[in-house]
Amino acid sequence: MLRKEITRLKKRLIEYAGLVEEMIDKSIKGLLQKDEDILREVEQQDEPKANIFEIELEEQCMVLIAKYQPRAKDLRVILRIDQMNNDLERMGDLAVNIVESGLFLIQRPLPKPLIDIPKMGEITMQMVKDSIDSFVKEDAELAKNVCRRDQVIDDIKDQIQRELFTYIASKPDSIEIAFHLIRIANSLERIGDLSTNICEDVIFIVNGRVIKHHRDGN
Repeated sequence: MLRKEITRLKKRLIEYAGLVEEMIDKSIKGLLQKDEDILREVEQQDEPKANIFEIELEEQCMVLIAKYQPRAKDLRVILRIDQMNNDLERMGDLAVNIVESGLFLIQRPLPKPLIDIPKMGEITMQMVKDSIDSFVKEDAELAKNVCRRDQVIDDIKDQIQRELFTYIASKPDSIEIAFHLIRIANSLERIGDLSTNICEDVIFIVNGRVIKHHRDGN
């Protein structure tokens, strides 16, 4: 009976992850296409749904632990699903941050065409997708692969920040636009970090091994 409950819990988490993936995708798409309707959809429709998912999953995890007092791998799975639930909730919040900055930016001229942020968004989205796939398949190797990509995201974020700080120095009146671009880059970098958190949880579920201080997956 417990295993069936855990399977249902996993399916619910995967549905939640799908919604969060969609929120991140829309936030980037709305920014690049300068589409206010897409951005508003994330803010007004998707975010309330995500909040409901997060509350329901947290309650379900608590009920299963109280009802069945699981041990070993079953307990590890439930506890890690609860942690992944928290990570997905934070990803959703970060997608909303991108939306808020996107709504500001699409009304204003940008210092140059967006190149690095779309690239960063593409890599981040793939990390999110692969982190969830690694959970669904209990694929520790895929999870390790996602962890290794984290540095790529960090490097792009650092490059974006350097360029924007230089831009601000030459045009101080552009500071607000630069702030929102930096906020988007920071949000994508944090989503990448949260994807690696999920992968660390997957590795713990599969192998019973903590790799939190070894982001290269080794």
